[in-house]
Amino acid sequence: MINYDKKMKNRLNRATGQLQGVLRMMEDDKECVDVITQLSAVRSSIDTLIGVIVAENLKACLLDQETEDKEEKIEQAIKMIRKK
Repeated sequence: MINYDKKMKNRLNRATGQLQGVLRMMEDDKECVDVITQLSAVRSSIDTLIGVIVAENLKACLLDQETEDKEEKIEQAIKMIRKK
């Protein structure tokens, strides 16, 4: 089982703050290009977090000697990466 550490939670909190900032930009009628730039930054930060979580999950699976279904978990991790 993966341990969601403080760094992961901080990444998500930062993305949440960025999204709130985007909402304020929209309410303030900021330029489309600026809104899209910020949304792209949020997407990138979330994509990075997904990669970190998948990598940590895969690492935990491979290091866990008691896990009987390692191959299945590896396939699951690969599918999660491919969805990105």
